Amino acid sequence: MSQAFKLERTPFGRLALLDAAGNRHDNVVPVRAFPITAPDGGLSLVSADGHELVWLDSLDDLAEESRRLLLEELAPREFMPALVRLHHVSSFSTPSEWDVATDRGAVRLTLRSEDDIRRLSDSTLIISGSNGVQYIIRDLAALDQHSRKLLSRFL
Repeated sequence: MSQAFKLERTPFGRLALLDAAGNRHDNVVPVRAFPITAPDGGLSLVSADGHELVWLDSLDDLAEESRRLLLEELAPREFMPALVRLHHVSSFSTPSEWDVATDRGAVRLTLRSEDDIRRLSDSTLIISGSNGVQYIIRDLAALDQHSRKLLSRFL
């Protein structure tokens, strides 16, 4: 696959882009257009000052090394554990402490307000904990009855 640019790591571990004209852009950031609803779709490579340098319709358009570098760079930015069960909530008013199970293990999170629960679709929710971590519920109907009952008090 031919591409008009090359990606590499800087000595500081950041991403750098060498464009077709030979210009070097350090501290490049990959940003998915729709990271939750269409993660395999479009992706932009953005300069340190926020300007788009390259648009990619798909990671499949890249050489293996560039694809690997981009996926490494995206992984910490897109960390979003899937919430799979609600065990207990301290209160049905906020702030509320939640004991939950995720695909990464057990977690206690604090829901500051009902506004920290965002509905992306009829079945998909994003829950923001007070520590800044976002948790996704991909299919509300797939949760067990106890979890759905607890969650319904906040929706």
